[in-house]
Amino acid sequence: MQEFVNEIIHNNILVAAFFGWLTAQVLKTIIYIIINREFVPERLIGDGGMPSSHSATVMSMVTAVAYDCGVSSPQFAIAFIFAVIVMHDAMGVRRETGKQAVVINNIMEYFEELGQKPIDVQLKEFVGHTPLQVTMGAILGFIVGAIVIQII
Repeated sequence: MQEFVNEIIHNNILVAAFFGWLTAQVLKTIIYIIINREFVPERLIGDGGMPSSHSATVMSMVTAVAYDCGVSSPQFAIAFIFAVIVMHDAMGVRRETGKQAVVINNIMEYFEELGQKPIDVQLKEFVGHTPLQVTMGAILGFIVGAIVIQII
């Protein structure tokens, strides 16, 4: 078991992806605090917001794979296509889901004002990302991945 954990800890690609995610989540939380003047713990692990932690994670992974395996490797091709799909999804389906959640939550508030409460749960509105959030997450991921690879 100790050997397994040791191998995980020394896997450059996993470490780079983890630090890409962690850095984006911390920055996302700081930016949220600056803009909204309040600390919301959910921002540390939640979806949506600036920068995209999905993009930062996959671009850190792609950067580490490029360094470890080379850009002509099958591993790089797989990581790159995976990253494109994740980032496209964050801007597409997941973003639309967040927009729909806003509308549904507004409808539920209207029902409450009428004295009716159809459901107790409010839908999560921070789900997807704008193209700028995805781009900034990708740039952050590239930088973090490059730094992690140089350190490890």
